[in-house]
Amino acid sequence: MDNITALGGDVYEIDTKMAGYSGITAGYLILGDRPCLVETGTSTSAPVVRDALASLGVGPDDLATVVVTHIHLDHAGGVGDIAKFFPSAQVVVHEKGARHLAEPARLMASARMVWGDRLDTLFGELSPTEAERIVALGDTGAIDLGNGRTLSSHYSPGHAKHHVGLIDSATGDLYVGDAAGVYLPQTGDLRPATPPPDFDLQTALDSIALFQALQPQRLLFSHYGPVDAVRDTLDRSAEELRIWVDLTRQAHAEGLDLDHAVAMVRDRTRERYQALAGDDETAEQFELLSGAPSNVAGILHWLDRVSP
Repeated sequence: MDNITALGGDVYEIDTKMAGYSGITAGYLILGDRPCLVETGTSTSAPVVRDALASLGVGPDDLATVVVTHIHLDHAGGVGDIAKFFPSAQVVVHEKGARHLAEPARLMASARMVWGDRLDTLFGELSPTEAERIVALGDTGAIDLGNGRTLSSHYSPGHAKHHVGLIDSATGDLYVGDAAGVYLPQTGDLRPATPPPDFDLQTALDSIALFQALQPQRLLFSHYGPVDAVRDTLDRSAEELRIWVDLTRQAHAEGLDLDHAVAMVRDRTRERYQALAGDDETAEQFELLSGAPSNVAGILHWLDRVSP
């Protein structure tokens, strides 16, 4: 299948084809003794993911674990559907997200307020997962991949209060979710991911420092793909956060509304990103990966909390 890439170490990247787009959301299959899917993508992506797993030899009763870095719909919207397709799999999530996977009504209502009619096209509907199948992680935890291989979870909020990073004991791969921002492989661009309501600058920087301390061999971005230059990339993640916050703080101090703040931040960061100087399709993909309006709105929401 053209949406599967072997990454070595029995790890396979799956393009979950969010809303039909390529290169926006990645899931990862760790194909060991106890096969584990990291990130499901959206609800509408679930059949794509199921078929990818089937082509890799993982049938309905073979998947041991589904784990999500956090419960935003582009990462976990397909959990309920994947749980139905793979009835033997446990679903692993941070404890602050667990109840929303069992009872998604509040999460879906909140998402609909943000996305409106676009919600159905982009994400679909998160189906509930039976509570007894959900394993809730604390600040650290371990997922058994079989043969002594583990996926260790590390609480990493800042992007979301229910976010974890996951490191593979066999490969040193660190699944960074959105805590290190979003990466565009075509251009090497990296941009922060700071949506409302949970963004907090110091917490986000602390999570990046934690990722540095874990000394991973490689970063696996949910948006999008593997990155080998670990230290440089995490340094860039922290730098991007500070730049976006500084610019948004300036707009906030000047009393700009959201639209004008977004325009200012876009204008002053444009030259940082090769994607925005290229073709329209790459620029659109970059904006879908990490939209400036969402980022600026999240930073403004945080600023209103810490310096109203």
